[in-house]
Amino acid sequence: MTYPEPPRQDGTGYGDPAGSQARPSRGGAHRAPARAAHTAPPSVRHSPAPAGTVPAPAYPEYAGSVPAPAAYPEPAAGAPDTAGDVPEARAKPGRDRYLDLLRTVALVRVVVFHLFGWAWLTILFPSMGVMFALAGSLMARSLARPAVSVIRGRLRRLLPPMWAFSLVVVPVMFALSWKPVREEGLWWFIKLGSYLFPLGAPPFPEENGSAGGWLELSWADQAAGPLWYIRAYLWFVLASPLLLKAFRRLPWVTLLAPVALTAVIGTGLVKVPGTFGESLVDFAVFGSCWILGFAHNDGLLKEVPRYLAVSSAAMVMGFGLWWASGHLTEEGWNLDEIPLAQATWSLGFCAILLVYAPSWQKLPGRLAGWDSLVTLANNRAVTIYLWHNLLLMAAAHLVDQLWSVPWLGDTFDTQIEQSYEVLILITIWPLTGLAILAFGWVEDVAAKRRPRLWPNGPGRTRGA
Repeated sequence: MTYPEPPRQDGTGYGDPAGSQARPSRGGAHRAPARAAHTAPPSVRHSPAPAGTVPAPAYPEYAGSVPAPAAYPEPAAGAPDTAGDVPEARAKPGRDRYLDLLRTVALVRVVVFHLFGWAWLTILFPSMGVMFALAGSLMARSLARPAVSVIRGRLRRLLPPMWAFSLVVVPVMFALSWKPVREEGLWWFIKLGSYLFPLGAPPFPEENGSAGGWLELSWADQAAGPLWYIRAYLWFVLASPLLLKAFRRLPWVTLLAPVALTAVIGTGLVKVPGTFGESLVDFAVFGSCWILGFAHNDGLLKEVPRYLAVSSAAMVMGFGLWWASGHLTEEGWNLDEIPLAQATWSLGFCAILLVYAPSWQKLPGRLAGWDSLVTLANNRAVTIYLWHNLLLMAAAHLVDQLWSVPWLGDTFDTQIEQSYEVLILITIWPLTGLAILAFGWVEDVAAKRRPRLWPNGPGRTRGA
């Protein structure tokens, strides 16, 4: 979700447990660097999400493959079946292209939200909830194999792309005069380890850069935004063996328990301080979506009459909107900032998507023309999600240079001003392509595949 926080939102983002570190905004906007001698255009939104949103969470927005990460390769057909206590899996061999399409839409929506900051997008398509639901379904399918090997494989695919990201971002923070917080002593260095294994919130400097420079003062905040989603995803992966056992014993209780937890800790009724509290809220808000993925994989949703499933989901979504109407923040109807509304709206929305889910081995009709892009997005979901906030800032700086081009800046000043965000949206995609070329191969190495620069070919999505 993106629980951005001006100056600090209740419990779901990043930040120093001691309160000395502001956490990255997950649903808020990231602002384009100031341009001298020009009227400031609308700020570039940065949620984390996510997602996040967040999360992110842009959350930054709430925001990914990061995996968005649900874009992880899945076990091959014929994975060992566990003895009769495991319901027959719904998933068929190979990738489900419907799920891949949803993940691609979620990633694009995250980028658009972090640029424009339109709160209604969190209602139109709750990307982070969708990505967690898809990831939960794939995780349940994977757990037909021994849990230890599944978790090890997930960590192997998740962490190296994050390490590549941290290897670039963290040294730049230090190069721009970031220093350890003396008052925190050894604890500060322990928190720094979250850039390697994100169980907690990584520290980052509130101001690190220069006003009007290529790296604006808030760039580190923007860069760290998507990491909330990596943290939440890691929590879900580690908890999935127990969650799946609980779900198969008490399915409806397990499915709705995270919503009940959100009603307690996500509304401020009970406050859990520090990084643990932030992580717990993220876990609660999207926990039902993750477990809904279990239900989809096990075929439980098919056992419920469709009219009953859809009407129940609609009532849950209606409650989410009702709750949001009475708890609007400065972001208005941005559900990333309203945990209980986000939890219930996302749950109902994802339930409808999965109740009506076809099982596509290939994209049908006109959607087939997007097959290569859907394949590429799923193979590089982690890379796209991790880097998209930094790429938005880079795109804003490139668009700013139009004012410096002789004749062009003077002649089309007004047009550039009016179409500023649209120009950024156009620029972000070639930059994303460059990031895929530069860093995407790490996802292949992490998955023990042959590195590929542009994996959009047919038949390659099974490794996505």
